[in-house]
Amino acid sequence: MVGRIAWAHRTLARARGSRGLTWQLRALPVCASTERELDRWLRQVPPLAGPLPPAAALPASASSPGPHLRQPRAVLARRQRFGQGQQGRVWVSPPGGVWLSAALPWPEDPEGAASPALAVAVALAAELGALGVPIGLKWPNDLMLLTPAGPRKLAGLLPGLRLRGGKVRWARMGVGLNGCNPVPDGAAALGGFPRARASRSELLMARVLLALDRAMELASRPEAVRSAAEGLLLPLGPLELEGELWRPQGLAADGGLLLLNDAGRQRVLRRF
Repeated sequence: MVGRIAWAHRTLARARGSRGLTWQLRALPVCASTERELDRWLRQVPPLAGPLPPAAALPASASSPGPHLRQPRAVLARRQRFGQGQQGRVWVSPPGGVWLSAALPWPEDPEGAASPALAVAVALAAELGALGVPIGLKWPNDLMLLTPAGPRKLAGLLPGLRLRGGKVRWARMGVGLNGCNPVPDGAAALGGFPRARASRSELLMARVLLALDRAMELASRPEAVRSAAEGLLLPLGPLELEGELWRPQGLAADGGLLLLNDAGRQRVLRRF
């Protein structure tokens, strides 16, 4: 247990970003799912129990009194038995990767805030790019390693917003990132990149936390986030929906996929 606490403190010390918010971390050697553990933590210690950081450290719309998360929290695990992915899929989570679930302070107006999925994708792609890792975004929530043989899944995001009365209480984000762990067919890990391979899993976790920290900075800049995410977006072919053919045109600010059909009609596909 002492070793796990020291590990959490080392990770926390490397994850201090420019916003000045102090992370609350729980580090576990193994769990069924970090999503479940975060849910349990938020029930046991409600967000309003935490101290309020300086107003300058919060998004502008979250600096007034209200039911907001005051400090970012994350549950990190060395291994998950049943990691949660999109549409109930199980994410294989052996030691060597980064497996975490976080609750993040976020602007209370969902219409004026960036998509958590896009903000984290942009920020995490930048952190991985600093390690020399070429990244693309497969809509809606997968980060892909760009290889000569084609894109291979490197990380998955599980985003969400917790609302009350139409106002955001906090953003949720699950992250699964393949580090030096074995991966299933069709996936990829960071082990092939020397600068990433030299980083222990604790340091990769710190990079993910720094990316989440940067995503909180970007939360009040939805257009900048959307534009940056479009620059990462991998091409998608035509989609057949309800008997009609639709062609992807880009991203909406909320992370939806903009579509256009042959008749010139537009729609937004959301799949979160």
